[in-house]
Amino acid sequence: MRLLRPAVPLLLLCLCLPAHAGERWDEAELAGLVTDARLDEISGLVVSHLHPGVLWVHNDSGDDAVLYAMSDSGTHLATVEIEGVRNIDWEDLAGFERDGRRYLLIADTGDNGGIRQTLWLHLVEEPAEVRDQRVRPLRSIQFRWPDGPRDCEAVAVDAQRGEILLISKKRTPPELFRLPLDAAAGPVHVAEPIGRLTGIAQPTPDDLQRNPVFGRYRAQITAADISADGRRLAVLNYRTAYVYLRQGDEGWDRTVARPPVEVPYPWLPQAEAIGFGPDGRTLWVASEKRPTPLLRVPPQQGD
Repeated sequence: MRLLRPAVPLLLLCLCLPAHAGERWDEAELAGLVTDARLDEISGLVVSHLHPGVLWVHNDSGDDAVLYAMSDSGTHLATVEIEGVRNIDWEDLAGFERDGRRYLLIADTGDNGGIRQTLWLHLVEEPAEVRDQRVRPLRSIQFRWPDGPRDCEAVAVDAQRGEILLISKKRTPPELFRLPLDAAAGPVHVAEPIGRLTGIAQPTPDDLQRNPVFGRYRAQITAADISADGRRLAVLNYRTAYVYLRQGDEGWDRTVARPPVEVPYPWLPQAEAIGFGPDGRTLWVASEKRPTPLLRVPPQQGD
């Protein structure tokens, strides 16, 4: 029995270790600088799996209903008009694969004033060519929150579980909701609350003293993405990114209840776009303010 005793604390330690133990990211690298006047308020970002070196982005409210293709150094490549919809307040962009085809989901979910009764998610197939063109949504999903309006700037798709995840912005802690990915066009669906995000550092008294206005917003979630393998959920706020790692087949409600890995990045004036690269680990971050630094955050080697 004496020989077994030292192993017991070690076993308990292993059982208590978070799923992301040992998983870390390196310092952010400057991949490019976005200076094109058309890309003046980037609010959603997807790293293409079809076209190497291409990122799909969109602007915040005030722009037309268009997606832009840009290079991974920030150069504008093409403009894609989305016919039949409006950019009321586009806030995030998610990419995913299903049945061998790639899709983009546009989240028209922004609501700074807390007044929108219904919101929209527009599904388009990722263009097969990077060129100026017009496309129509395959489907537009209308939905509402279960208990009244709220702002939402972070949306991600888990294609394997068939879920769209939505994260509230101006709530502490941030709330996690879901909708079925196959939600039909036509009826108004109701987002289902499933949990709250643990481990998002809130403003310190020093933050609030130095900047009473902006200090309150630094911790608010502005973007999200899920890796292609469905294992990682990345969320972004104005000062850092966080990555939650899913264990086995558990639901995201359990995943976000555990502390995430913190992924710092250099200060950006208004960071509101994040996406995983095709490797499922590398993160890309962009800001709404132009000129926009385009950051690449690689995983640490050996993780």
